[in-house]
Amino acid sequence: MFAGHFGLAAAVKASDARTPVWALMLGTQLLDVIFVPLLLSGHETIVAEREGYGGALIHADYTHSLVGAIVVSLAAALLGRRFWGRRSGAVIGLVVFSHWLLDLIVHRPDLPILPGNAGDLPLLGFGLWEHPAASAALEAVLIAGGFLLYLRSSVKRSKAAGTGAASTLKWAYWSSAAMGVLLLASLLTDTLSGG
Repeated sequence: MFAGHFGLAAAVKASDARTPVWALMLGTQLLDVIFVPLLLSGHETIVAEREGYGGALIHADYTHSLVGAIVVSLAAALLGRRFWGRRSGAVIGLVVFSHWLLDLIVHRPDLPILPGNAGDLPLLGFGLWEHPAASAALEAVLIAGGFLLYLRSSVKRSKAAGTGAASTLKWAYWSSAAMGVLLLASLLTDTLSGG
């Protein structure tokens, strides 16, 4: 799950005009942004167990632990609140935490509860990656659905503002819907054929 996180952020932006879209997009990937330097320094790792979609076991024991994700989400919420107010802060915090929730659905059990897997507690993950077609479908729905919701809200705001861009946005909305259906069909075909 990578692009699906962006789809969720776009869906949130569709109903929240105040919070900047860049803050939502960064927020939805913040755990992975923090993961990169820890990966490069060797504190967190990725082990490829097999080729293909979802074939890696991710040891993101700090950034993707439940407690770590909560701490990062709270910090992001406080920062968002400072710049854009209470509501935007709460929205940003929830978007940051949504990353962990979506990862919980797709990851195999590799998400610790405590940072560094302290206490050697059971690892979490429902393992949807073990079912590539279902996982690809979920991600495609998140991407297409979020993008379409965002475009739909843009059309409504444009009409309300009387900017005249509504017809262009409506065309973009319907052509994006068609492209989303084609993307979903392509993903499912590639996944089912083992490509």
